[in-house]
Amino acid sequence: MRDEKLRVAVAGCHRMLHRDLASHNFASAFDAVADTDIVAVFDYGEDVRAEFAACWRSVWGDIPTYGDFDLMIKEIRPDLLCIATRQTMHAEQVEAAVASGVRGILCDKPLATSLAEMDRIVEACDEVPLVLALDRRWYASYRQLREQLADGLVGEIASVVAYGLPNAINHGCHWYDAVLGLLGDPEPQWVIGLLTDIAAEPPDSRVRLDPSARVQIGMDNGTVAFVLSDGPKAIGFDIAGSEGRVAIHADSTMVWHWDQDTNESRPVPMPSISELWSAGPAMVSDLVRAVHEDGRTACDIDHARRATEIGFALYNSSAEQGVRIELPTVDRALKVESFPWGNEPR
Repeated sequence: MRDEKLRVAVAGCHRMLHRDLASHNFASAFDAVADTDIVAVFDYGEDVRAEFAACWRSVWGDIPTYGDFDLMIKEIRPDLLCIATRQTMHAEQVEAAVASGVRGILCDKPLATSLAEMDRIVEACDEVPLVLALDRRWYASYRQLREQLADGLVGEIASVVAYGLPNAINHGCHWYDAVLGLLGDPEPQWVIGLLTDIAAEPPDSRVRLDPSARVQIGMDNGTVAFVLSDGPKAIGFDIAGSEGRVAIHADSTMVWHWDQDTNESRPVPMPSISELWSAGPAMVSDLVRAVHEDGRTACDIDHARRATEIGFALYNSSAEQGVRIELPTVDRALKVESFPWGNEPR
């Protein structure tokens, strides 16, 4: 019934200790959607759990807190699970939630630390809608750009170049998913790439965990994407088609279109940028809709699979000096360590 609120359990709450709508504060996103109530929270940190409960008590009352994820799932049996733990824990938590009867999952990026873990998540979410929290699926500017490109803004798209890739997997999934979305979600067929040389990095450098890279991705429709660490640090794209080009600057805050027939360039008006995290409530609402309609979300398990597989294929290619890796023939056991995230067992 749509008039019944969906009960949400949160796993990993150390970024949700204030009420401001902000990136990674998924509690604030659920708070902004009237169809959901948070009814339990798991975190290994006792002080963190207490601070979360105190912060949100006036919204959801006395929220039960747990230091044991499996116990929370067993006792609460939530409708929705929000996973904001380190990705080393994602596969087990998704499997446990689905086995308990959860109806939908919102998972922070990146999805997993290996393709073997990803395969487990894909299998578990075969009939359960997922949101992988890659914001650009819900930002109004990117939605507008996807629609305009699909309507022929540059004609038939031949290639896209993306800039500013910070690392291959931990944040790289944002870049790969944005590229796929702008191209109309083709299926990646092959990957060629080289990780950035880290020989000069200090032994304790975070960069060593997951370097940046240059990568080429071939799609099933013949389009080719290039994702580079070079260029401006803010994510940006150049898209070339049969009838023109589009340049997307500074995460879609400025967009220019060049028309081949008129040889004229003009700015493309974009929706106004809000300082608030508009993608948060939008992705929660999308998950609620998918649960009620027995449907799928704008960044569901197939989108998550594609964005994840590209990153690991890049590692495989680089290990062989940039050979072409056909998908899905990628080493499923290769593990790329996640960045420190919190919520680790003591």
